[in-house]
Amino acid sequence: MNQRTAIIIGAGPAGLTAGIELIRRSGIKPILLEVGHSVGGLSRTVVYKGNRMDIGGHRFFSKSDRVMQWWLDILPIESGSREEGRLRYQGQEREIPSSPSPADPQVQDQVMLVRRRKSRIYFLHRFFDYPLRLTAGTLASLGFLRTIRCGVSYLWASLWPRCPERTLEDFFINRFGRQLYLMFYKSYSEKVWGVPCDQISADWGAQRIKGLSLKSALTHYLKSLFSRSPDRDIGQKGTETSLIETFLYPKLGPGQVWEQVASQILKSGGEIHFGVRVDRISTQTNRVLSVEGVNEANQRFAYRGDYFFSTMPVRDLIRALGSKVPHEVKEVSEDLHYRDFIVVGLLVKGLAASEKDGAPLKDNWIYIQEPGVQVGRLQIFNNWSPWLVSHPDRTWIGLEYFCNETDPIWKISDEAMAGLAIKEAVRIGILRADDVEDSHVVRVPKSYPAYIGGYSRFETIRNYTDNFANLFLVGRNGMHRYNNQDHSILTAMTAVENIMNEMASKDNIWAINTEMEYQEEVPRRGTSREAPKRRSSRKVAVAGSTIE
Repeated sequence: MNQRTAIIIGAGPAGLTAGIELIRRSGIKPILLEVGHSVGGLSRTVVYKGNRMDIGGHRFFSKSDRVMQWWLDILPIESGSREEGRLRYQGQEREIPSSPSPADPQVQDQVMLVRRRKSRIYFLHRFFDYPLRLTAGTLASLGFLRTIRCGVSYLWASLWPRCPERTLEDFFINRFGRQLYLMFYKSYSEKVWGVPCDQISADWGAQRIKGLSLKSALTHYLKSLFSRSPDRDIGQKGTETSLIETFLYPKLGPGQVWEQVASQILKSGGEIHFGVRVDRISTQTNRVLSVEGVNEANQRFAYRGDYFFSTMPVRDLIRALGSKVPHEVKEVSEDLHYRDFIVVGLLVKGLAASEKDGAPLKDNWIYIQEPGVQVGRLQIFNNWSPWLVSHPDRTWIGLEYFCNETDPIWKISDEAMAGLAIKEAVRIGILRADDVEDSHVVRVPKSYPAYIGGYSRFETIRNYTDNFANLFLVGRNGMHRYNNQDHSILTAMTAVENIMNEMASKDNIWAINTEMEYQEEVPRRGTSREAPKRRSSRKVAVAGSTIE
C-alpha cells in the first residue's frame, strides 16, 4: 500500500507543527514547500555576524497545557546550580535557576530559559511601566496636573462610557479614560496599523486584550505586591495575556525550536524544499489534486498529495487556485490587506538611556509612544537571552517599523534605513550616534493580516475553501488571522486530528482564536466541537494587538 502524503505550503510554526504531528500520529509523509531559505516564518531567528535577532519578540507561553508540553518536549527547561524559586506547571513544581550568565559553562544550548517579562512605554523621554501601574514613580513622572486630568478623565469614562463601543478609540477610552489613551496608546497603535484609531474597529479588543483595563492592571499589580508566594505557574491561565510576567524563551532565539522540529521531520523521512514559490493549485470537484511551484532558477515542480495544508497568504492562495474560483471570492480576496514590518538591528557600545541607578535597561521591549518618530517599538535582545549577542560587553537592539510595501520607507536602501533608525534613536535620547558599531536590516512582508477591506466579507472565502475536503487553512496568514504562535500551533494540531478522525467539518479549526479558553480533549470520530457562530458580514476595520 502506498504511503499517504501531505503537501504543506510554508515552513512556519503552523506548517512545521502539521508536519511533525502527521509523522508522530498518522504516518502520513509531509512535504513542506517554503518560499524562503529558513524555517520558522515570523518565529525564525536571523543571525548576523554571530548576533541573533528575534523578528517581533516571541514569548513562549500558552494557556493550552498541550502546547506548553509540546514546547518542553522539544526544548526542556534549563537547569543550573543556582535557584531563585520554584516553578509550577501542570500541578508539579520544578526548579528555576537564576538568569544565566554567558560565561556559565554548565548551561547547555538546547534549552528553554525561564524569563521575567519587563516592558515599558517611552513617552516624553520618560519610562512608564506597561501595563500601567499607578505607583509613586508613575505619578511623579506624569506630574500633578496630568495626574488630575487622567483621574478625572478615567472617572468620566467609567460613569459615562461610550456606547456602543464601535472603534478602537472607544475601546481604549472606556478602559483608561481619554487622557491616558492619548498619552500611552494612540500614537503606537496608529504606527502599527497606519490607520487612525477612530477608524479601527473595537472588535480586535475582544480578540487580543479583552480583559485589559486600568482597573485590571491595578488589581494585578496590587495582588503581586501583597502576595507572599508569587505566581510561578507558567501556564498562567487566570492571567490576562498582556499581564503575564513569566515566560519561556529558547536560549538561542525562537527559531531554535523550529530548527529542532524541522530536523525531526527530516530524520523521520519528511521533506522540506526551500526557495519554492507555489503559484498553481489543481483541483477537481471538492478535492485538491496537486500544487505547482517555481524555484529561483525558474524551474517548475509539481507535487501531488492526499492532503494539503496552506499557511501562505490567503490572497496568494486564491490566485493560485486559478480561473475556477468564483468572481465574488476573487473580489474579496483581492481586497485583503496586510501590514509589513522592518526591524533594524544595531550593535552599540551601550545605550544613552539607563535605569535610575545608572544600570543598563532591563526591558525586553519598549513601546515608543513619541509621536515625532516613526519607530514603533524597541527590543533589547540581550534581555531576551544573553546568548543572542556575540559580544557580552555590547548591547544588541532592534528598532521596529510598521509600514506597507507601497510606502517609501519600505523601498529605501538598507544603509538609509539604518541611518533613519540611528537618527530617531538619538533624537529621543535612547542612544548616542558615536556608540553604533554595526547594523543589519530585515524586511518582513505580510507580517500582520489586517482586518480591513475584504476582511468584512471573509466568510465568502472561508465557505469556498472549506468545501475542498482535503485542504486545510492553518496559521496566521493561512487563515488571515492575527494569531499568536500558540494558536497557529493549535490550528495545525486540530487539522491533523480532523484527518485522523475523518471529520468533515473544519469549524473546530476556525474556532481556535486568541484569548479563548482552549478545549484540550480530542474530538471523537465523526464529531466536532461546537464552534462559535460565524460573524455577520458587517463592516470590520483593523484587528490585532496594538500592544503585544
